Amino acid sequence: MIRHDNPRPSIVIVGSGFAGFECARRLTALLRRHKSSATVTLISPVDYLLYTPLLPEVAGGSVDPRFVTIPLTDNLPGVRLIRGYVDRVDFSQRTLRFRDQENASQELAWDRLVLTPGSITRRFDIPGLAEHARGLKSIAGALYLRDHILEQFELARADHDPLRAQARKTVVVVGASYSGTELIAQLCAMAEAAGRKFGFRHGEIQLILVERSGRMMPEIGQKLAAKAQSVLLGRGVRIMTGTTLTEVGPDYVILADGTRIGTRTVAWLTGVVASPLIATLGLPTENGRLTVGADLSVPDMPGVFAGGDAAAVDDVTAPGRITPPTAQHATRQGKTLAVNVAASLGHGTSRNYRHRDLGTVVDLGPGFAVANPLNVHLSGLLAKLVTRAYHLYAIPSAANRLAVLIAYLTELLFARPLVSLGVAPSSIARFSASEEFSGPNDSAAR
Repeated sequence: MIRHDNPRPSIVIVGSGFAGFECARRLTALLRRHKSSATVTLISPVDYLLYTPLLPEVAGGSVDPRFVTIPLTDNLPGVRLIRGYVDRVDFSQRTLRFRDQENASQELAWDRLVLTPGSITRRFDIPGLAEHARGLKSIAGALYLRDHILEQFELARADHDPLRAQARKTVVVVGASYSGTELIAQLCAMAEAAGRKFGFRHGEIQLILVERSGRMMPEIGQKLAAKAQSVLLGRGVRIMTGTTLTEVGPDYVILADGTRIGTRTVAWLTGVVASPLIATLGLPTENGRLTVGADLSVPDMPGVFAGGDAAAVDDVTAPGRITPPTAQHATRQGKTLAVNVAASLGHGTSRNYRHRDLGTVVDLGPGFAVANPLNVHLSGLLAKLVTRAYHLYAIPSAANRLAVLIAYLTELLFARPLVSLGVAPSSIARFSASEEFSGPNDSAAR
């Protein structure tokens, strides 16, 4: 058991996603400024912050996976880091239990607890989904999709069965929100390069985007969504709205209207739900997310705070709603968490979480994006420049920022590399392995 038996207050942060990372970074700065003796410990199954907005580029082969992993040791000086997955919290004893990399259980005491365990992919009870579909919430998921798609293209070239060959050249992406739209846009670019390399005729590779709601990207305005749809249709993407999957097999999917599509690749990007840890706490929730006050404290639990995808934070711009699970909100909530945790120790004044929507950026592959920074609607090359500038600004590490910039410049000068690395087999890319931490892995908020 790990315990703090000295009088120094112990602050424990669970999760190294955007909210947990930003909270740890800001909190240590605040404590140093106030010359506090409190200690900050961050527990995470992985030793990095995953910059999830660029996972579609990783899956599409334009950005190296190392560039989107922000090392915690280099960017959180003064924070004690523990690799582990928290699976139990005892509020009466003010302790928590976690599993380390060898699956051994340990305990840790805390005086202040910040719950930012993030989210996992939202799934439904669809036959075959868990076995045959893959998500995009982890490095393993992104690398698997890239490797698997390229391998299927290679197999299709030598396959003498026309139906099986076509299934290998068909990719189905389910979910047309930000991530799903950006993923299929990146796969368009990869498929175009692969078609030239493998000698496929125009239109042989089929990319299908399935969206349950009535239109693409329901989170953004109709005008920008229509622009994005027009671009994807022009690149040959088949967009099917108002339907979803009812069955997934090893070489097919069946839609709600009975349509059967032959495919060997299904990417499932239908939104997220809070980390499974939240359901074990025995605390009130809203839509599966932990109920918190305006100051991000957990009601009737002194010294306990929560934020990010795992918390139901009121959206002050839309009364009656909770903030969406985005990187923007998680990062800002991390800053508020830091201020309020410090205030609970007598350093500064607590404040409620408020935000101003800075807009949305959606990367649609080479030369195109849609964006609405500060509610100014942009599309095309200008939106592309704004989108990339935003990501370079938002990445919280100078080294990673430079690496991504070099990747952007390389993409302008050279053809997209088509390399199947073989480092993410199907088994570790399953939802349960890559997101629910049955092994030492992690997910983070977009």
